[in-house]
Amino acid sequence: MAGGLALGLYAEACIRGDLDDLWARTQDPRQHPRWDLRFTEIEPLPGAEGGPRRFGCAIRVLPFLTFSGTGVSAGEETRPDGTRACALRFSSPHPLSLIAEGGGYWQYVPDGDGVRFLTGYDYRPRWGAFGALADRLVLRRLMGWATAWSLDRLRLWLERGVAPERALVNWLVELAVRALVVTAAGTGLFLDPFLRLSGPVAASMAYVCPLLLAVVIAFALFTSPLPGTPAARRCLRTPPTWARAPRLLATLEHPS
Repeated sequence: MAGGLALGLYAEACIRGDLDDLWARTQDPRQHPRWDLRFTEIEPLPGAEGGPRRFGCAIRVLPFLTFSGTGVSAGEETRPDGTRACALRFSSPHPLSLIAEGGGYWQYVPDGDGVRFLTGYDYRPRWGAFGALADRLVLRRLMGWATAWSLDRLRLWLERGVAPERALVNWLVELAVRALVVTAAGTGLFLDPFLRLSGPVAASMAYVCPLLLAVVIAFALFTSPLPGTPAARRCLRTPPTWARAPRLLATLEHPS
């Protein structure tokens, strides 16, 4: 994870908004957990004035289980090319946390009337071979989705004024509605209310109804989310060739 190398997980969102506003909402420890699904709490820790910022972070996995950790970050608010960057390293001593330590970066690239906000990061799983397998099959996919979903949630906040809390409600409601539609239509596929009928009507309905139900299921599963609902699919997940970690990342110490 040294500077100049692309990192394993990547997400990018094109946000039509003000660069200073985006910087403020991503750098403020009070605002960051509101939109980023990967964190429940971020708390600044005492550190050297003018140097890298130390912070404590936590994510609540279950009502009774919270993984905590520490990190260090540094930002470049003014760069010669007009972009901005932030790098961080983090670690968690919690024995149940699959993520032991990691690091990553954010880059802010002005683009016309908006900003290309992109992030790359990676981490080291614990628990040996079992942890590596669990990470590859489950956690890494989940983290990639959560990162992209969070960036789109942030985009909705800046572009449409949809508060992160409201965006989460929108997503849960839409997810529930889609699940109900799929369940109801799927149940209908196994029922044949026209078996008792006879003649050409029964034959036609026996063919048309399953087809309509299949269309309804496909619509519920694959149609685009509503404009006010965050969706990971709106974000780029494959890094362009020029996307590299800033050198700032290589200068950061590993948090203890």
